[in-house]
Amino acid sequence: MTDRLDSLAARIDARFGEQVNRVASTCRELTYELDKDDLIKVATALRNETEFGFEMLMDVCGVDYLTYGMDEWTTNSASDTGFSRGVERESVILDEADEFDPKRFAVVYHLLSIQNNIRLRLRVYTGIDNPPIVKSVVDIWNSANWFEREVFDLYGILFEGHPDLRRILTDYGFIGHPFRKDFPMIGNVEVSYDAAEGRVAYKPVSIEARTLVPRVIRDDNRYSAALKDGNDV
Repeated sequence: MTDRLDSLAARIDARFGEQVNRVASTCRELTYELDKDDLIKVATALRNETEFGFEMLMDVCGVDYLTYGMDEWTTNSASDTGFSRGVERESVILDEADEFDPKRFAVVYHLLSIQNNIRLRLRVYTGIDNPPIVKSVVDIWNSANWFEREVFDLYGILFEGHPDLRRILTDYGFIGHPFRKDFPMIGNVEVSYDAAEGRVAYKPVSIEARTLVPRVIRDDNRYSAALKDGNDV
């Protein structure tokens, strides 16, 4: 961490105290976590107070930590039949659940201070609510408008106070939120043009869902350079 970032971290810690929690970094970047109820107050101060001056919101990202740290398969040994062998995936938390793990969904804000030439990252967890919801920062940084719409579209996170929260990347009739970890890789429906109806029609997905296992190459005599050279003669 550079001296400039350490200085900024000291000012943030002194100004906000227990409202923010510094996250350890391995890439020399400054990240803080905070409760979603403190987001508006902290964000407003970071923008308006001259010692911070974060006048620009560069991006808003959604994160789904549903399977964070979990392995879908192991590759310590060779698979039985290479790429054709599929594995069964286990459902962990479904969209229909009454509530989510409190740290399943997060919203990450990337801030830039032009006047101080420094960056800062904030992370807010959405809590147990289904649907997940946090307050919009559009009134603080107008650039959040489309960023929050994208997070809503892909993760299903609602932003309270957003002036026009609707899908921005997927189709109007799209079902679900494709960046959620429990969203099926094949989707929920497939789209085709119905010539008889003269319009685009939706129907259930017809392909089979499966997960492929990468093949692990054995280190045995089949790959011996001496044998290979002999067979090339």
